[in-house]
Amino acid sequence: MTTNVSSSPAAAAAPPAPAAASAASRMRDLHPGWFAAVMGTGIVAVASDDNPGGLAALQPAAHTVGVALAVLAYALGAVLLVAYAVRWVRHAAACRADLRHPVLGALHATLPAGLLVLSVMTSAVGPRFLPASVTVPLAGTLLALGAAIGLVLGVAFAYTLFTGEVAAASVNGGWFIPPVVTIIIPVALAALVPHVGPGDARLLLALGYATFGMGFVLFLLTMGLLFARLVLHPLPPAALAPTVWIALGPVGVGALAALALARAMPAAVPGAAGAVATPSLLFASALWGFGVWWLAVAVALLVRYLRAGGFAFHLGWWAFTFPLGALTVATLGIARAWQAPALDAVGAVLYVGLVVVWAVVGTRTVRGVLSGRIWQR
Repeated sequence: MTTNVSSSPAAAAAPPAPAAASAASRMRDLHPGWFAAVMGTGIVAVASDDNPGGLAALQPAAHTVGVALAVLAYALGAVLLVAYAVRWVRHAAACRADLRHPVLGALHATLPAGLLVLSVMTSAVGPRFLPASVTVPLAGTLLALGAAIGLVLGVAFAYTLFTGEVAAASVNGGWFIPPVVTIIIPVALAALVPHVGPGDARLLLALGYATFGMGFVLFLLTMGLLFARLVLHPLPPAALAPTVWIALGPVGVGALAALALARAMPAAVPGAAGAVATPSLLFASALWGFGVWWLAVAVALLVRYLRAGGFAFHLGWWAFTFPLGALTVATLGIARAWQAPALDAVGAVLYVGLVVVWAVVGTRTVRGVLSGRIWQR
């Protein structure tokens, strides 16, 4: 989710490289933010399956769209997981250099975040087209892999920031990605609670609250840094405009995590279920309110960037999808928890915007792949 580095005039005038060399260079320079496409597609699948608006007549179509997008998300995830693994094996030095970059470094976390989104998607949409014997093990495997990689990369990226010299102007919304990884973990854990025994359910719930606290505190710290950067310094370059939207990710997923953990409580600690439900709903609603405010800010800044000349397409545009999708799914969850049709209608409006954004970004990505421009940094 960052800008592409333009090629120099000399490089532009150079003769095209052989196909083999081109393929090797593409793998070496593979953008670490590619997995944002999996995150965006996966959350649209979940949002679609939720049947925004709650119209009974549209429910079959909503489930069908959700399944189709889930299959697409799995395919993207499988291809990109292999590509990321090959890059780390063959070009470890390039990967480590990216990890030390103040913008690119955080984007490595799109990989575990994407795996965790696939885990949540498997629990939500998977039962509609996958055997029961596959759904839970697949969701659990994706959760374990995503959580392990996410925690390692999150600490590694923070370590590079703590031990390096980072200018205040380098602070950007991409830094929200490592925190959002740990906030997705409890959503995925909560979905598995009904499938385990009471003892394991308590363990999953305890880990869920622990990772929620880990991610939410990191979100607050990062929000403070970004807010100060936006107030005290000139706005980021236009190409970084999409990163402002990433703050919606921790907000939306944070609200979902609070609701999901509360719903899972009866299976783990039945006596505490009633005491947890109401505070969780209140917290989720309050956090959602901040998300609505930040969405207004993000839209206003985007309009400002567009009026000032806009910015060319790059992989960072995927930053518009998952964060908006997370807020959309959170809106639907809160609407149904409050039994408020008006909020469900708001969720439906957000969903329409989400689908339009996903379609635009997806189409531009395909065109970029076909033209080769997407491989330029």
